[in-house]
Amino acid sequence: MKAHDGLYIDGAWRPAAGRDEIEVVNPADEQVIGRVPAGDAMDVDTAVRAARAALAGWAATPPAERAERLGALRDVLAARKDEIAGTVTAELGSPLPFSQAVHASVPIAVAGSYAELAAAHSFEEKVGNSTVLHEPVGVVGAITPWNYPLHQIVAKVAPALAAGCTVVLKPAEDTPLTAQLFAEAVHEAGVPAGVFNLVTGLGPVAGQALAEHPDVDLVSFTGSTAVGRRIGAAAGAAVKKVALELGGKSANVILPSADLARAVNVGVANVMSNSGQTCSAWTRMLVHRDRYDEAVELAAAAAAKYGDRIGPVVNARQQARVLGYIEKGVAEGARPVAGGPEAPREQGYFVSPTVLADVTPEMTVAQEEIFGPVLSVLRYEDEEDALRIANGTVYGLAGAVWAGEESEAVAFARRMDTGQVDINGGRFNPLAPFGGYKQSGVGRELGSHGLAEHLQTKSLQF
Repeated sequence: MKAHDGLYIDGAWRPAAGRDEIEVVNPADEQVIGRVPAGDAMDVDTAVRAARAALAGWAATPPAERAERLGALRDVLAARKDEIAGTVTAELGSPLPFSQAVHASVPIAVAGSYAELAAAHSFEEKVGNSTVLHEPVGVVGAITPWNYPLHQIVAKVAPALAAGCTVVLKPAEDTPLTAQLFAEAVHEAGVPAGVFNLVTGLGPVAGQALAEHPDVDLVSFTGSTAVGRRIGAAAGAAVKKVALELGGKSANVILPSADLARAVNVGVANVMSNSGQTCSAWTRMLVHRDRYDEAVELAAAAAAKYGDRIGPVVNARQQARVLGYIEKGVAEGARPVAGGPEAPREQGYFVSPTVLADVTPEMTVAQEEIFGPVLSVLRYEDEEDALRIANGTVYGLAGAVWAGEESEAVAFARRMDTGQVDINGGRFNPLAPFGGYKQSGVGRELGSHGLAEHLQTKSLQF
C-alpha cells in the first residue's frame, strides 16, 4: 500500500513535527500494510494557521466557483473509485464488493450533491426590512471515524467547502490511508492551498488538540458518545459551535401486519452490513409475541447464510469488545440462535454473524451499542409496548418500521424518538438530514441541513 510520510498542510505534503508513526494493519490477516505520521499538537497548530490564513479568500470565492471545485473533486473520486475501494478493503477489512458499492460510491454521490447545492443555495434572503446573510462559520475541525472512512470525510468536508469554510481533518488512526487518498484528490481537484488540511494522528493527541484549538470555530465529530461528551465539553468551554454524530441502538419495529419474512431478512442484512460497524444499524428487532418464534427462526437462517461473506471488525480491541458483549448477553439470559462468543478464525479479527433471542429490554445487549454483527430480537405485547421498548434507550439515531399499510408504519414512526426512520425498507437518501436525538448527537449531516451546520447568520436592517 502507498502511504505518504508527511501531512497535507497548506497545499503540500510536509514532514510532521515529530518522528512517531502509526502502523496501519489489515484486519483480515493482521499484516502491516502501511505507516503514517502521528501528528501532534504542533502539527495541528500549523494546519489550523494555514486554514485560518486561507479562510478569507475561500469565503469570498463565489459559490459557483466553490461548486466547480467540488464538482472537480467528485470527478477525481469517481476516476479513482477502484483505488478507493481497494484501499478501504485493505485497511478496514470490508469485502471488496461492499467497498465498491458503498464505501467508494456513496461519497462520490455526496460530493456531487454538494457541488449542486453550492451552486443553487441562496446565501442571502430578505426578511421584511432586513437582508439576512448566511456566512461561513470559519475554520472547521473535522474528526472522523474508521467505519465509513471516506463517506464520513466527504460528509464533513464537502459541506464545509460549499459553505466557504476551511478545514483541518483528523481521520481515525485505523483508516488513515483512505484520508491520504482523499487529500490527493482534493489537491488534484484544484482546491486552493490551505482550504483543506490533513493531520493524521492519535485521537487523544491530535484529535484533542484540534477540538481544543482556540482558532477552530466549529468542531465536527463522528464517533462514540463518550468521546462526544468530552468534545462537547471542550467546545462549550470555548463557546464554539459543535456538531456531534454519535452512537445508536436503533429499533427495527415489525408490526403484526407486516410481511414478516421480508422485514426479518432486510433487518438481518442491515445489521450484518459492514460487519455490523454502522452507527445507524437496526440492532434491535422488535416482533409481536404471536410471531416471535417464527421471526427468530427466520433471523437465524438469514444470519447463517452470511458466514464468511462479512469481513472482520476493524482491530483486535474491537473484536474483543464485540465478543465480550455476546458473552455478557448470554450470561444475562439471551439465547444465541446463530453465531456466538467464539472467534470463527485464528487469524484476522472476525466475529460470527450472531443473533440473540430471548433478549429483554433491560439487558446490556439491548441498551448499549455493540458495533459488531450482533442482532438482538425482542418481543413486545402490543403497539404501546413496542413504542416503549423502541424509545427505551439513551440513543435516537435511526430505526425502521414495517407494516402492511404504509400509513400504519408512518403513524408509528412519527412517535419514535429518533432522527431517521426507514418505512418498509425505504432506500438511503444522500440528501436527507442525518443525525440523532438524545445522546446520539447534536446537529445534522447531508443535504441542505448539513450545509446549514457550516453557516452562521447576520442580519442587515434597512
